[in-house]
Amino acid sequence: MANLQGFFQEFNGSKFVVFSSLLGFSLLFTLKLDNQIHWSWWTVFIPLWIWKGVAIAGAMVGSYVWWRRPQARVHTEEYIQYKAMLISLAVHLLLLMFELLVADNLQSRRHLWILVFIPLVFVSIISVGICVWSVRHDRPFQLELFCAVNSLQFVFLALKLDRILYWSWEVTFIPLWIVLCISLVGVLYTIIFAGILLRMPDVNADQRRSSTNSALGYSFLVVPLLVFLVLLTNKLDNTVKVTYFAATSPLFLTFFTLIITSFGTRGGNQYWFGLRRPPCQVLFGLCPCLQIFGNVSYSLYNNNNNNNSNNNNSDPANDAAIEIYINSKKKKKKVDETVAPAITLELPD
Repeated sequence: MANLQGFFQEFNGSKFVVFSSLLGFSLLFTLKLDNQIHWSWWTVFIPLWIWKGVAIAGAMVGSYVWWRRPQARVHTEEYIQYKAMLISLAVHLLLLMFELLVADNLQSRRHLWILVFIPLVFVSIISVGICVWSVRHDRPFQLELFCAVNSLQFVFLALKLDRILYWSWEVTFIPLWIVLCISLVGVLYTIIFAGILLRMPDVNADQRRSSTNSALGYSFLVVPLLVFLVLLTNKLDNTVKVTYFAATSPLFLTFFTLIITSFGTRGGNQYWFGLRRPPCQVLFGLCPCLQIFGNVSYSLYNNNNNNNSNNNNSDPANDAAIEIYINSKKKKKKVDETVAPAITLELPD
């Protein structure tokens, strides 16, 4: 038995917007590289503009709500969430600067790539400190962690695009190979751990289910990324003749998996747009009809089938006990019945 209310309560709107924008941008970018669409590069970057626009608008509304509610500054948790929102806003502004430079350089070819990558390298440097602060205050930091671990890769990529490095693309992606290999080791560990839990009889079903779901989720994230990197490297080195869309198709699977997991990942900063609550709770409050829809529970089995299966699978010992109980009740009723004489004899005094 499951209900839709719990499904929507764990919805993470921030991750949904980010991964949906990245999926749309990667689709348009590969179609542009394959000359399947003839749009300008500024149009191709529209999904990323939407992502940054939502982030900036949410931060502005959240700051206005923070300014109108002075009593919120006393609460430590709300102060940490607001500070985390400002830090995330700074990261998004630097990423927006990098995306503007990339789109302009792809359109006009008037900048060096090493200058274009300066905002991204700066984000990678400050992301180390942001990760430390997030760990201390129990805040999510997936985007900052990605930028921090790939700082060297960004430098290699900029030097390769400026033809300062004459390495092959296979060598240029060495930092990314290292990160994916470490991630693959973690995936193998989760798979082995899930297999061990499945073989242990004293482990409950919830732990087995959670470990199996974790192993499958990490597999659908890391393995497609590794396949994507192999195909992209061979495509750029001209060792395999495939289109950019075909080489990037495993990355589409990864983004699609991340979009699905955003519905089961509770978290995120609740101060975006000044909501201070999960977005689905606000949506249910504005539209009560959606709340009625969210309260619907469903089952994969029919009740009639369950009743029939229960009747068919009844224990013979239980049937015998029930029959004995019924017979004893019948006997008790016979004993408790009042017996009236048919003939009354009168004795003399």
